[in-house]
Amino acid sequence: MSSSPSYEQSKQVAEDSREAGWTAPSFGRELFLGNLRLDLIHPQPALPAASVEKGERFLERLRAFLAERVDPAQIERDAKIPDDVLDGLKQLGALGMKIPEEYGGLGLSQVYYNKALALAGTWSAAIGALLSAHQSIGLPEPLKSFGNEEQKREWLPKVAKDHVSAFLLTEPDVGSDPARMACEAVPTDDGTGYRITGTKLWATNGTIADVVVIMAVVPKSDGHKGGITAFICPTDAEGITIKHRNAFMGLRGIENSLTEFKDVFVPNEAVIAGEGKGLRIALATLNVGRLSLPAIAAASTKYALKIAREWSAERKQWGQAVGKHDEVAQHLAFLAGTTFGLEAVVDVSSRIADDGSSDVRIEAALAKLYASELGWTAVDTMVQIRGGRAYETADSLAARGEKAVPAEQLLRDMRINRIFEGSSEIMHLLIAREAVDQHLSVAGDILDPKTELKDKAKAAVAAGRFYAGWLPTLVTGEGQKPTAFEEFGPLAKHVRYVERHSRKLARSTFGLMGRHQASLEQKGALLGRVVDIGAELFAIAAACTYAETIAREEPARADQARELADLFCSQARRRADHLFKQLFSNDDAPSYAAAQRLLDGRYDWLTDDVLDPAGDGPMMPPAVHERAADDAPSEPAPVQ
Repeated sequence: MSSSPSYEQSKQVAEDSREAGWTAPSFGRELFLGNLRLDLIHPQPALPAASVEKGERFLERLRAFLAERVDPAQIERDAKIPDDVLDGLKQLGALGMKIPEEYGGLGLSQVYYNKALALAGTWSAAIGALLSAHQSIGLPEPLKSFGNEEQKREWLPKVAKDHVSAFLLTEPDVGSDPARMACEAVPTDDGTGYRITGTKLWATNGTIADVVVIMAVVPKSDGHKGGITAFICPTDAEGITIKHRNAFMGLRGIENSLTEFKDVFVPNEAVIAGEGKGLRIALATLNVGRLSLPAIAAASTKYALKIAREWSAERKQWGQAVGKHDEVAQHLAFLAGTTFGLEAVVDVSSRIADDGSSDVRIEAALAKLYASELGWTAVDTMVQIRGGRAYETADSLAARGEKAVPAEQLLRDMRINRIFEGSSEIMHLLIAREAVDQHLSVAGDILDPKTELKDKAKAAVAAGRFYAGWLPTLVTGEGQKPTAFEEFGPLAKHVRYVERHSRKLARSTFGLMGRHQASLEQKGALLGRVVDIGAELFAIAAACTYAETIAREEPARADQARELADLFCSQARRRADHLFKQLFSNDDAPSYAAAQRLLDGRYDWLTDDVLDPAGDGPMMPPAVHERAADDAPSEPAPVQ
């Protein structure tokens, strides 16, 4: 592939690998089209008794193991998960949580896999990342979905028991643009396999992995379809070198690598699903794998709520607990509502995934985006409530006799979730592409400037027929009836809001396409708001659904669940209303223009006096440089 592909080429590579078909219904897709398919999430499918028993039994063992054998403070201090802890996780079966029992795994449901990740990730974020990277995006998931039976029989028992796996996609110069991938897999002359050469960056578990899934480009040639291809590669293969173990702001115990491949041989049997299928495998793996991050983010938010509540009750200022002061109380209410809302999003998405009757790609992406963004705000809010003691490290607090609350660590560990497995900006683009998919399928030729005039005329007729039938359905709906959705009791008003505003979102999207046409795909901030509105609507629907599930499964908590759902939905509605206003009234155009002027150097003087530790020293204005040169002695002055 070209090292510098055009925008159109890069877009086409991603588009060709996108799972374009919809063979199963999708709550998220319908929501963006203005159709509230509540039946797809409510009532939530009950958890099978056998699944619950198996899951709870494992959670009990995992909880005991963490409490008795894992010191999270030591992992933070040493920036390493001890070998005995990793061995203990293997013995516990934690590497095989999502692997079916027939292949030697535990066969946990998505619901209980997420509960286990939440438990482990709260105790030690590094352990949560290790387990998630191994199972959510490492070898188990691609093999379960795309591997042949021989590959599954050989590798799934190994990765379920004691083989740690990693996922190698990103390269030093390639992030979310796969068209620029440089790692190459050249077929051998004897036809028995391939030789891989290239460098992969940010491979979580990379320094300790026993086997990896690596994405590499096979050159197109006679007998070879070529394209980005997924390979199974044991790390003891000759030619693999761990060049560097990467260190980060948070997740200090993760084993993340810069890995170099030099002429590494892999046999034909190592190809997963065939040549050219690698990017599709990667994207499909991430679709399901993304459900693990919302679970960890929601658990971190729950921990933040616990820290904030305890501190706000015990800390006294001006004669009363700080939680009694209005501004802190508002923060606490936000944390309580957010915690419930994120838990609802994770539970609803996970049960949909387990049920298997719906396409979960949009729900998983929305959950990842929403939980990572709102969860970050929640943890930051906790730090603000706890104040200086949240900025101080747990070790420092303990050294002077206070409770070792790792608040600042929680903030650092949480930050990566807005970047991991698709940054928020990339998630906006991916979800927006799905949100406008129906529009593009009927009106894409009209919007495409390269379409010939006669073809645009044909497309316009077809689009006219579609919109003539679709747009009237967006005018009125159940949400306008004061008695609609009565089964939700006091929460019915919020479900009606979702129904009305899903139609409003679809109308707004149509209006934006009409206003911006083909240039809409370049309006990232605008599309981001469309997606964020959809995320808020999904979260409101999930919160109402989850509250009713709790009322059914745990009647004693029914009133409390509905109170929290009402609190969260009120907060989410205000955010959504604000986003709607910004769709057609914003500063995007002047802000973009200002950013381009900045890039062109117009405002460089703003940073001229910055002393940059990563650079060559302070940047001095030209006049100062000239004076300094004029005044400089002809020979260096002696050191005093």
